[in-house]
Amino acid sequence: MKRLKLALPLAVVFSTVPFAASAQDGGSPFSWEVTAVSDYVWRGTSQSDENPTGQVGITYTSPVGLYAGVWASGVDFGPGDPSYEVDGFIGYNVDLGESVNFDIMLNRYSYPDAGELNFNELITTTTFADTYSLTVAYSDDFGGSDTDAWYVAAGASFPLPQDFSLDLSVGRSMFEKDYSEDYTDWSIGVSRSWGLLTASLAYIGTDGNGRDIFGELADNRLVLSLSIGQ
Repeated sequence: MKRLKLALPLAVVFSTVPFAASAQDGGSPFSWEVTAVSDYVWRGTSQSDENPTGQVGITYTSPVGLYAGVWASGVDFGPGDPSYEVDGFIGYNVDLGESVNFDIMLNRYSYPDAGELNFNELITTTTFADTYSLTVAYSDDFGGSDTDAWYVAAGASFPLPQDFSLDLSVGRSMFEKDYSEDYTDWSIGVSRSWGLLTASLAYIGTDGNGRDIFGELADNRLVLSLSIGQ
């Protein structure tokens, strides 16, 4: 089966929500983050051939919740290009009452020197009571293949002692049948922030379909992430 070439971790999707909230609360309109990861994993699959890499992003958020930004990461899909991706995104974040937040974002996945892989994805995330989240994403040109693809994920984050948090997620990738089988990914992790520094450790994996599609790149694994930003 043709290997799927995927990009952009869930962390980037969720990071747009606090960016927008920061600007709306009167902070700086610019947010940034520099991250080192032991493995760049997106939707349960390694994008860096199971190797460490660096990532960087910056977002501008207007007072009304509109935002735009850019994010970049190293990737490794095998011999040849690409060796990194640069993604641009625009979106809107708004509180729908005291306990519901809604975020909608259009992301452009770009691979320098491998433009045939470029594609757009529309991503919505609804957060309930600052704890539970539902993400729905759609692309009509997934991986530059003219394929319709959906991604639906549920997540939750619970406080733990000593300011740690327990982070859980499960997602389902759904494709046109002639492109790929559907598969499920999941993640269980802990994280903590110390000022500008955030550390997380997650155990990530996929179901049998995911392992059949991606091989060892979708095996269960521990992923360490260290980031600094505001």
